[in-house]
Amino acid sequence: MNYTLHQLEIFKKIAETKSVTKASEQLFLTQPAVSIQLKKFQDQFKLPLFEVVGRKLYITEFGDEIAKAASKILEEVEAINYKSSIFEGKLAGKLKIAIVSTAKYVMPYFLSDFIKENSMVDVTMDVTNKMSVIRALENNECDFAMVSTIPKKLNIERIQLMKNKMFFVAGKEYKHDKEFISLKDLNQSIFIFREKGSATRLAMERYLVKHKIEILRKMELTSNEAVKQAVIAGLGVSIMPIIGMNESIKNADLKILKIKDLPLETNWNLIWLKSKNLTNVAKAFQNYIINNKDEIIENQFKKYDNYE
Repeated sequence: MNYTLHQLEIFKKIAETKSVTKASEQLFLTQPAVSIQLKKFQDQFKLPLFEVVGRKLYITEFGDEIAKAASKILEEVEAINYKSSIFEGKLAGKLKIAIVSTAKYVMPYFLSDFIKENSMVDVTMDVTNKMSVIRALENNECDFAMVSTIPKKLNIERIQLMKNKMFFVAGKEYKHDKEFISLKDLNQSIFIFREKGSATRLAMERYLVKHKIEILRKMELTSNEAVKQAVIAGLGVSIMPIIGMNESIKNADLKILKIKDLPLETNWNLIWLKSKNLTNVAKAFQNYIINNKDEIIENQFKKYDNYE
C-alpha cells in the first residue's frame, strides 16, 4: 500500500462530514480533487470504504475503522511536527477559544498577527451563544472565552478589550418624522430578539423593562446575522451591537434610531478560569493581547467611535 497523508486527511474529513462536497469546502479543495484522491485511496483496499445509496454517501464498517486509524496517524504526525518545532525554538501547539456569536466580528483581528507570527499554532474557535461559551469555559473545554458580560459564578481572570455599543436599529423603510424617537413610538413595532441565553437579548430585555416599553409582537432568531437581515427586510426593530452593522449602515440598509439612553455600553473581555493551567501557547497569546490590544483597537475599531 502506498497511501499518502493527504489521502488520509481527505478520507478522515469525508468520514466526518459524510459528504465529498462538505469535505472539499472544509479542506479548501475543489470537489474533483477530493474525488480523485478518494478513488486513489479506495483502490488500495479490497473492501469498500464507503457506499453511495441514492445521493447519500455512507461509510462502511471497514471504512469507519480506517477513518479511526487515519485520525490516530494524523494526530501522531501533528505531534511530531509540534515536537520538531519546539526543539527548533518555535511556539507550537493548539489554542482553543470559545466566543459569543457577535464576537466573530472582533476576535479575528486579535488573532490575525499572532497566527501569522506563529505558523505552528493551530486555533480552534467555537462561535456560539453566551450559555454555551460559559459552559465550555467551566468544563475546561477551551483556554479562553470572549464575552461582553462577565459570568458571576465563575472565578475568572480577564483582559478588558474594547467597548461594545448597542443601538436600536430599523430598516431603511422605517418611517418617523422626528430626529429623536419617543419610546411610545416603538410600541407598535415588532421587536426582534436574539435567543434566550444571549447577552444581546438580556441587554435588550433590561432596556425595555426599564423604560416600560410595551411589547405587542415579537420575533426570536438564533444569530446576530439573522436578526440583522430581518431588520433590513423591514420585519421589525431590534437592539444590536454596532459591530457587524457598519457596512449595512453605510449602505443605508439599516438606520440607527435616536432614542433615550442609547447606546447601551458593555465591554468585550477575554476571560479564562483563574485555576486554569495555561499552556505555553495560551500564555504566549495572553501576553500578545496585553502588549498589542491598544494598537489593534486603535487601528481596527476606532471607526465605531463615530456612532454615538
